[in-house]
Amino acid sequence: MLISENNIEVRYAETDQMGIVYHANYLVWMEIGRTKLIKDMGFNYAELEAEGILSPVLDIQASYKKPLKYGQTATVYTWIEKYDGLRVTYGYKILTETGELAVSGSSIHVCVKKDSFRPISIKKLYPTWHQAYEKNKKEEAE
Repeated sequence: MLISENNIEVRYAETDQMGIVYHANYLVWMEIGRTKLIKDMGFNYAELEAEGILSPVLDIQASYKKPLKYGQTATVYTWIEKYDGLRVTYGYKILTETGELAVSGSSIHVCVKKDSFRPISIKKLYPTWHQAYEKNKKEEAE
Protein backbone atom coordinates (compact mmCIF):
# COMPACT_ATOMS: atom_id res chain seq x y z
CA MET A 1 0.00 0.00 0.00
CA LEU A 2 1.34 3.40 -0.98
CA ILE A 3 0.97 6.16 1.62
CA SER A 4 1.64 9.70 0.45
CA GLU A 5 3.07 12.21 2.92
CA ASN A 6 2.67 15.97 2.74
CA ASN A 7 3.78 18.65 5.22
CA ILE A 8 1.65 21.77 5.52
CA GLU A 9 2.58 24.85 7.50
CA VAL A 10 -0.49 26.28 9.18
CA ARG A 11 -1.03 29.80 7.84
CA TYR A 12 -2.71 32.55 9.85
CA ALA A 13 -5.53 32.79 7.30
CA GLU A 14 -6.42 29.13 7.98
CA THR A 15 -7.23 29.79 11.63
CA ASP A 16 -10.48 30.90 13.22
CA GLN A 17 -11.28 33.34 16.04
CA MET A 18 -10.11 30.72 18.56
CA GLY A 19 -6.68 30.62 16.93
CA ILE A 20 -7.04 27.04 15.69
CA VAL A 21 -7.35 25.69 12.16
CA TYR A 22 -10.87 26.25 10.88
CA HIS A 23 -12.48 22.83 10.35
CA ALA A 24 -13.14 23.21 6.60
CA ASN A 25 -9.44 23.78 5.90
CA TYR A 26 -8.74 20.15 6.76
CA LEU A 27 -10.86 19.20 3.73
CA VAL A 28 -8.59 21.36 1.56
CA TRP A 29 -5.57 19.58 3.06
CA MET A 30 -7.21 16.24 2.19
CA GLU A 31 -7.45 17.40 -1.43
CA ILE A 32 -3.78 18.37 -1.37
CA GLY A 33 -3.06 14.86 -0.08
CA ARG A 34 -5.11 13.22 -2.87
CA THR A 35 -3.35 15.25 -5.53
CA LYS A 36 0.05 14.29 -4.08
CA LEU A 37 -0.91 10.61 -3.89
CA ILE A 38 -1.95 10.63 -7.55
CA LYS A 39 1.33 12.34 -8.44
CA ASP A 40 3.28 9.79 -6.35
CA MET A 41 1.65 7.05 -8.46
CA GLY A 42 2.95 8.76 -11.61
CA PHE A 43 -0.21 10.53 -12.77
CA ASN A 44 -1.48 14.09 -13.07
CA TYR A 45 -5.07 14.90 -12.17
CA ALA A 46 -5.00 18.08 -14.27
CA GLU A 47 -4.29 15.97 -17.38
CA LEU A 48 -7.36 13.84 -16.63
CA GLU A 49 -9.47 17.01 -16.36
CA ALA A 50 -8.03 18.24 -19.68
CA GLU A 51 -9.43 15.04 -21.22
CA GLY A 52 -12.89 15.95 -19.91
CA ILE A 53 -12.91 13.69 -16.84
CA LEU A 54 -13.74 14.97 -13.32
CA SER A 55 -13.62 13.22 -9.96
CA PRO A 56 -16.31 14.71 -7.71
CA VAL A 57 -16.64 13.91 -4.03
CA LEU A 58 -19.60 11.61 -3.31
CA ASP A 59 -19.06 11.51 0.44
CA ILE A 60 -16.55 12.95 2.87
CA GLN A 61 -15.99 12.28 6.55
CA ALA A 62 -13.68 13.91 9.08
CA SER A 63 -13.18 13.26 12.79
CA TYR A 64 -11.46 16.03 14.70
CA LYS A 65 -9.24 14.88 17.57
CA LYS A 66 -6.69 17.58 18.38
CA PRO A 67 -6.45 21.18 17.14
CA LEU A 68 -3.61 22.60 15.10
CA LYS A 69 -2.59 26.25 15.45
CA TYR A 70 -0.93 28.96 13.42
CA GLY A 71 2.80 28.38 13.01
CA GLN A 72 2.62 24.62 13.49
CA THR A 73 3.29 22.06 10.77
CA ALA A 74 0.74 19.37 9.97
CA THR A 75 1.62 16.12 8.23
CA VAL A 76 -1.06 14.73 5.92
CA TYR A 77 -0.98 11.02 5.13
CA THR A 78 -3.16 9.81 2.24
CA TRP A 79 -3.79 6.34 0.84
CA ILE A 80 -6.30 4.36 -1.20
CA GLU A 81 -8.59 2.73 1.32
CA LYS A 82 -10.84 0.97 -1.24
CA TYR A 83 -11.07 0.77 -5.02
CA ASP A 84 -13.45 -1.25 -7.18
CA GLY A 85 -12.75 -0.01 -10.72
CA LEU A 86 -15.41 2.67 -10.45
CA ARG A 87 -15.30 4.22 -6.96
CA VAL A 88 -12.25 5.23 -4.98
CA THR A 89 -12.19 5.72 -1.22
CA TYR A 90 -9.20 7.68 0.04
CA GLY A 91 -8.11 7.53 3.67
CA TYR A 92 -6.47 10.38 5.58
CA LYS A 93 -4.61 10.99 8.80
CA ILE A 94 -3.44 14.47 9.71
CA LEU A 95 -0.89 14.56 12.49
CA THR A 96 0.47 17.35 14.68
CA GLU A 97 4.19 18.18 14.84
CA THR A 98 4.52 15.81 17.79
CA GLY A 99 2.88 12.95 15.89
CA GLU A 100 -0.50 13.15 17.60
CA LEU A 101 -3.63 12.47 15.56
CA ALA A 102 -5.37 15.78 14.75
CA VAL A 103 -7.87 14.55 12.15
CA SER A 104 -8.79 11.24 10.54
CA GLY A 105 -11.09 10.93 7.58
CA SER A 106 -12.07 9.50 4.24
CA SER A 107 -13.60 10.61 0.97
CA ILE A 108 -15.35 8.66 -1.78
CA HIS A 109 -14.98 9.69 -5.42
CA VAL A 110 -16.16 8.53 -8.81
CA CYS A 111 -14.89 9.70 -12.20
CA VAL A 112 -17.45 11.31 -14.50
CA LYS A 113 -17.56 12.84 -17.95
CA LYS A 114 -17.41 16.61 -17.61
CA ASP A 115 -20.12 17.29 -20.19
CA SER A 116 -22.73 14.79 -18.93
CA PHE A 117 -21.60 14.03 -15.36
CA ARG A 118 -22.17 10.36 -16.16
CA PRO A 119 -19.85 7.95 -14.33
CA ILE A 120 -17.10 6.18 -16.23
CA SER A 121 -15.22 2.99 -15.51
CA ILE A 122 -11.60 3.74 -14.67
CA LYS A 123 -10.88 0.07 -15.22
CA LYS A 124 -12.11 0.18 -18.84
CA LEU A 125 -11.12 3.68 -19.97
CA TYR A 126 -7.88 4.22 -18.02
CA PRO A 127 -6.23 0.81 -17.58
CA THR A 128 -2.89 2.26 -16.40
CA TRP A 129 -4.65 4.24 -13.65
CA HIS A 130 -6.64 1.10 -12.78
CA GLN A 131 -3.48 -0.99 -12.45
CA ALA A 132 -1.82 1.66 -10.25
CA TYR A 133 -4.87 1.87 -7.99
CA GLU A 134 -5.05 -1.92 -7.69
CA LYS A 135 -1.34 -2.15 -6.93
CA ASN A 136 -1.33 0.65 -4.36
CA LYS A 137 -4.63 0.21 -2.53
CA LYS A 138 -4.92 -1.00 1.03
CA GLU A 139 -4.97 -4.78 1.30
CA GLU A 140 -8.24 -6.31 2.51
CA ALA A 141 -6.58 -7.88 5.57
CA GLU A 142 -4.86 -4.66 6.72
